[in-house]
Amino acid sequence: MRGRPIMVLVVLALSCLGVTTAGASGEPPPSGRYRVQGPSDPRERSAVAATGAVIDQVEAASVVVTAGEAEVEAIRRLGYTVTTVQGPPSREASPFDFPVADSGYHNYAETIAEIDRIVAAHPTIARRSGYGTSAEGRALVVVKISDNVGTDENEPEVLFTHHQHAREHLSVEMALYILHLLTDGYGVDRRITSLVNSREIWVMPDLNPDGGEYDISGGSYRYWRKNRQPNAGSAYVGTDLNRNWAYRWGCCGGSSGLTSSGSYRGPAPESAPEVRAVANWVRRRVVGGVQQIRAAIDWHSYGEYVLWPYGFTYADTAPGMTRDDRDALAALGANMASTNGYAARQSSDLYIADGAIDDWMWGTYKIFVYTFEMYPITASPGFYPPDEQIRPQTARNREAVLRLLEYADCVYRIIGRQSAYCGVTRTP
Repeated sequence: MRGRPIMVLVVLALSCLGVTTAGASGEPPPSGRYRVQGPSDPRERSAVAATGAVIDQVEAASVVVTAGEAEVEAIRRLGYTVTTVQGPPSREASPFDFPVADSGYHNYAETIAEIDRIVAAHPTIARRSGYGTSAEGRALVVVKISDNVGTDENEPEVLFTHHQHAREHLSVEMALYILHLLTDGYGVDRRITSLVNSREIWVMPDLNPDGGEYDISGGSYRYWRKNRQPNAGSAYVGTDLNRNWAYRWGCCGGSSGLTSSGSYRGPAPESAPEVRAVANWVRRRVVGGVQQIRAAIDWHSYGEYVLWPYGFTYADTAPGMTRDDRDALAALGANMASTNGYAARQSSDLYIADGAIDDWMWGTYKIFVYTFEMYPITASPGFYPPDEQIRPQTARNREAVLRLLEYADCVYRIIGRQSAYCGVTRTP
């Protein structure tokens, strides 16, 4: 620990200047954040993303990106003006944890402890189990909520995944909110009780615990996105988990093959242990040849969007997605967005992304899956809203969560096509 106070002061000083520092493992410094003036449609935004920059925010005629120097130069060569974006609000540092002012957020240990408290308080309807370990050996956990929690019943299953990207800490708080909503409301709220009785609900609160812990470990936020997996032959650490899924992986210019990029897709599909663990768990939910998971939400921040697949193509329909599929996805997406004020659209309406979890879940199993990009809309506070926003911004999604659960038995019902599809097993 010798010299730690000096290091913290250096980190804080550089953070105030908008500079992020190298990690303890010695990898090169993470990228900076910039506003790119000019891109105004999906193809122009995709061209920016194709440089290896990560698009953090979409506006009418600009984007905010996380990018390294080479990526910034590539963006300028596209003809766009690039300016530096100010860092997160200055808050008192708390090394190895969230800043003191943001102590309402849960770090990894606190998240596990809170899960254990929830399960202990509701042992008949909540059960925690493990499904793998992260690159640095942290336990990856899933919580099941159902009236007969110890039995694998023939009921529609719904999956909520959270925190693929390290700096998106509000998504972990959303997981804890869902767990409290469904357990504390059971036997009290008739609607919640009915849903827990008729569904098997799975919550994965933290897909990227290593990245999350690293993001808060230096005395100030690092804007870290990827996991913490070493890359052979490179000083740059980490894979973007949401570009590492085994469907159209690396197909379409929607991820980067450079280890320095925040959207680095990894050397192969499912090369990230966290992605492989989730994918293997989802595969085990195939019972009797039928995928039991019917619907899912993958939680992110920020931007306030409800997004549906595909992300790898601009087309509304593509192999594996019919017009009825697209219409049902869009109708439920718009329905949920009407409850929280988010914008509803196909993922690629923002920009092309390949190897994403939504495309994998739909393309492989036809799970009705959505990405929710949570609060806020703007770069300030961006990924780091104050903890006073945790409660209102998680509760803001209460109705959307319940509607997904209600429609999970037959999403085609929302477009009046239940007789054509529900109760009929379809092959992907």
